[in-house]
Amino acid sequence: MATDKAPANVAVWFEIPASDFHRAVGFYEKVFETKLITETMGGAQLGVFPHEQPGNSGCVIKGDSYKPARDGCVVYLEAKGALDGPLARAVAAGGKVATPKTALPEGMGFYAHFMDSEGNRVGLHSVE
Repeated sequence: MATDKAPANVAVWFEIPASDFHRAVGFYEKVFETKLITETMGGAQLGVFPHEQPGNSGCVIKGDSYKPARDGCVVYLEAKGALDGPLARAVAAGGKVATPKTALPEGMGFYAHFMDSEGNRVGLHSVE
């Protein structure tokens, strides 16, 4: 059955709050060795993670109603390879490892958490 709606319980977008927009964008560009697409929407600054259509994505965001939080929602970003590289780059960019690489049940890969430059806890996932 074809539908134009996303299935329930599937992430379609994420927003990572930033108190210092340029610092946060630089942090994520270093961790994932990419360039975020910066724009302004509705008075908020966005640094959108590059993605292919029709793919899911998200952004680093700075706006009046967005505040970084250590124990807020944890977003898991696909590392596309071993977690060691992104974790080391997170530390080099000013973050901290909060949960080291940890095995998931058989066949599900690995996860880790880091604290970003804004104090957010962010998850990484990889099959390696």
